[in-house]
Amino acid sequence: MVRHTFAADDGDVSKLSEEVNVLQVSSKPSFEDLGLKPSTLKQLRKIGYETPSPIQSAFIPIALTGSDCIGQARTGTGKTAAFMLPALENLHGGNDAVRVLVLAPTRELSEQVHAESSKLCGNDELRFALLVGGRPIHRQIADLQRGVGGVIGTPGRVIDLLRRRCLNLDELEIIVLDEADRMLDIGFRPDIERILRSCPKDRQTLLLSATMPPAVELLARRYMVDPKMVDLSEDRVVVDTIEQFYITVDEDRKTPALLRVLAKERPGQVIVFTRTKRGADKLFGIFSRRLKSSRIAAIHGDLPQRQRDRVIRDLRAGKLRLLIATDVVGRGIDISGISHIINYDIPEFCDDYVHRVGRTGRLSSAAKGRAITFVTRAQGGELTNIEKRINTVLPPYEIEDFSAFQEAPRPRRQVRRFGV
Repeated sequence: MVRHTFAADDGDVSKLSEEVNVLQVSSKPSFEDLGLKPSTLKQLRKIGYETPSPIQSAFIPIALTGSDCIGQARTGTGKTAAFMLPALENLHGGNDAVRVLVLAPTRELSEQVHAESSKLCGNDELRFALLVGGRPIHRQIADLQRGVGGVIGTPGRVIDLLRRRCLNLDELEIIVLDEADRMLDIGFRPDIERILRSCPKDRQTLLLSATMPPAVELLARRYMVDPKMVDLSEDRVVVDTIEQFYITVDEDRKTPALLRVLAKERPGQVIVFTRTKRGADKLFGIFSRRLKSSRIAAIHGDLPQRQRDRVIRDLRAGKLRLLIATDVVGRGIDISGISHIINYDIPEFCDDYVHRVGRTGRLSSAAKGRAITFVTRAQGGELTNIEKRINTVLPPYEIEDFSAFQEAPRPRRQVRRFGV
């Protein structure tokens, strides 16, 4: 569905959901239909882009008009090209000033957007600076001093360089908020708002988000002008590309259940999600001892950046078969080879479920992905909430000859004592 959203006044966030049809997307569009320049089309053919994804077909023509635009679609549906292609075409000038700024929630996602943008640009004359934490800041300052036309980075590092007066946004034409819901989830709202206030008021703002919680709607209402909205929501997209199941299992039986699932499914590459960093490390220790394989790794926020980079490189290169991850870091993983997602711990929030399972069933994968969620008997209500969120009833996953529940201890026989 594509909808036109009118900006609401301060007293009514709900008006952001007012819908009118603005675009009918053809069932088999081509990039030639989207209004892109011949030079852009030539570059797309060169890098192997043949047919636009639904988010690209709907988002690109609207963004090319210069209007503020919101795109609701999950990661892995081709949204980087959806916002970057119109951004590149709408730019005026070269590397004399920063004219496009892309904010992303994590280093890993920023790096992926940076690499994809450079590939889409195909032009050495336009340079992009990558501004993220965990990297030497003096090199990033040197990149800015050399002159760049675009900046891609995390809000924290961008704010740092603004404070140092190393980054100037006075000539900015376009700002992109990629995965806005996740940026707000992990506490970047003050930084984002400060950055937005530092930008020219006549800029174009593009916002991409897998979900539209009230915090994202409020941000859009405050900082976007009459935004048009492309709604390819998760609850429709996920069902088409991912087979989803649940297993009811006691906490003490989760690890044996996971081993049985892996033996049955024989996944290509699998990500196992836990709620906590401690849980990820514990599960990694168990599997390292049992499987004695170098193709297993864990990743979370406490892992040094150099190790996180190595884990992502190994996963992308196919050297890892099993990755254990927490939500914050796992969200930045954008790799098409992931065949399975296993929620070892059911996510605390429904939207986290959407983001987790979005790691599989990716755009470039022909086969459907599979997502399997472990649910204890006390978590039935949480599973129901997830099913309501995605508008889908998950079927149970069957493991033959496996006891998912800990046997109740036998009552201890009472022994009569003399004199009692």
